[in-house]
Amino acid sequence: MQSFFEKTTKTKPIFKGKVVQLQVDDVELPNGEMAKREIIRHPGAVAVIPVTKEGKIVFVKQYRKPLEKVLIEIPAGKLESGEAPEKTAVRELEEETGFTTNDLTFVTSFYTSPGFADELMYIYLTTELEALEQPPAGDEDEFIELIELTLEEAKQYVKENKIHDAKTNFAILYLEMLECVK
Repeated sequence: MQSFFEKTTKTKPIFKGKVVQLQVDDVELPNGEMAKREIIRHPGAVAVIPVTKEGKIVFVKQYRKPLEKVLIEIPAGKLESGEAPEKTAVRELEEETGFTTNDLTFVTSFYTSPGFADELMYIYLTTELEALEQPPAGDEDEFIELIELTLEEAKQYVKENKIHDAKTNFAILYLEMLECVK
């Protein structure tokens, strides 16, 4: 049986930022050859699939600088050091939408870009939203607009590339599979 393990022989830190770190590793491949791996270290993230009592999905619309365009996404955010994913989920839901919940269901977790990053994203579902009287202030550098869509509208947005990111596409497919939103 072949081993796929790559032994790291050297790590060179390149950049340490607020959200990510970049490093270049020298690795020994299973065949004994050497190669370089550019790696992004990320603390992880959480996303929430929020569904209203009326069966609409709550999305956030925001500008994404790396893409130079506005995306429609499910609420999401970075895990803070030592913070449990469930806590991050509620915090991000409150900050980005003005809703809270006491009823989160863990759906899954997945690596977002395993070819170059170690970011692990946790996905939660809630169908028990409650509007906050005093929503917490969001991040000062985040400008968000809410949009509520039915599952059919969201699927149409996917077809038209108006919804175009992985976590949100996953959420829509998951809801379609569940048939919990009409």
